[in-house]
Amino acid sequence: MRYLDEFNDPGLARRLLDEIRATATRPWALMEVCGGQTHSIIRHGIDQLLPEQVELIHGPGCPVCVTPLEVIDRALEIASRPGVIFCSFGDMLRVPGSDRDLFRVKGEGGDVRVVYSPLDALELARRHPDREVVFFAIGFETTAPANAMAVHQARRLGLTNFSLLVSHVRVPPAIEAIMTAPACRVQGFLAAGHVCSVMGTAEYPLLAERFRVPVVVTGFEPLDVLDGIRLAVRQLERGEHRVENAYARAVREDGNPAALRMIEEVFEVTDRNWRGIGPIPASGWRLTDAFRAYDAEHRFDVAGIRTEEPAECRSGDVLQGLIKPTECAAFGTTCTPRTPLGATMVSSEGACAAYYLYRRMNAPTPQAERAEREEMNPVA
Repeated sequence: MRYLDEFNDPGLARRLLDEIRATATRPWALMEVCGGQTHSIIRHGIDQLLPEQVELIHGPGCPVCVTPLEVIDRALEIASRPGVIFCSFGDMLRVPGSDRDLFRVKGEGGDVRVVYSPLDALELARRHPDREVVFFAIGFETTAPANAMAVHQARRLGLTNFSLLVSHVRVPPAIEAIMTAPACRVQGFLAAGHVCSVMGTAEYPLLAERFRVPVVVTGFEPLDVLDGIRLAVRQLERGEHRVENAYARAVREDGNPAALRMIEEVFEVTDRNWRGIGPIPASGWRLTDAFRAYDAEHRFDVAGIRTEEPAECRSGDVLQGLIKPTECAAFGTTCTPRTPLGATMVSSEGACAAYYLYRRMNAPTPQAERAEREEMNPVA
């Protein structure tokens, strides 16, 4: 397939791996920010093919995973109410709240529907004027323009039965929180290409300079990831800390101006709580006062719901890169895709889900990893 097969070329993968091996002379720890990159890395065994000097740390870039438990509980409360059509992307339905999930609410009679766009929810509101239609608006910067457009359209159409339950988060403040954490080992970042396709790269040079870390914008195919690693390691070996765009086919420095204007009109920056991590200042968006009438938290008076994270789930440590999923005692035992303790096990971009799906069930010794790397072929 054009624009896909060429980024899965085994020969080029070998050459990139050879260059990484030739470049890395010291131990380096890189964090891939996005959960989509994590799945690509684990699916293709990229972390096992890298030289032992290069370690990949999985970051918090899964929007489902970082949606806090209290927001899930607010969603469950709204979805349970009569007269409500609650709309969500499919990967949110299995995310556990305090005592149930959206699938359970649906089974108990709630009108919970999977949609593929917030505009689908908007159409439901137009067709059902006697029902309250709520869209679960989660995500990083990537999904914000479509959600902003839905609210903008609702106001233009005069729809008063449509609202968003907003849990948007922003990547740069999360990077700052990771780098200021006492146990941080991250020395460079692979930034998420889809986020930067919307926002551009303007916020990253200050982070790279402040924390003296390279930030390389990468895509999600195997060669994208390997090229991003190559560039990050090259910077580290040279003592550099710059922003490099290795995803130029989709990312421009100024991002998408039309999308940015829509976001700026509808949303404003706010503090946001991250599941398993806690509050991060200025790390999210909420609806502005001009669009507050479309805020489901206020419309249904659920903002006061507060919930404690379960102590047995270590998803917060996984999201901060402090542990790998296999280092959690619950992984693959009491926590599985059928019986998840946290969102990282059920999200399509969760690190725990990637490890479970691709059978990374045990934490191998470094010697075993090296032996396995020697036996494996590069990305095929």
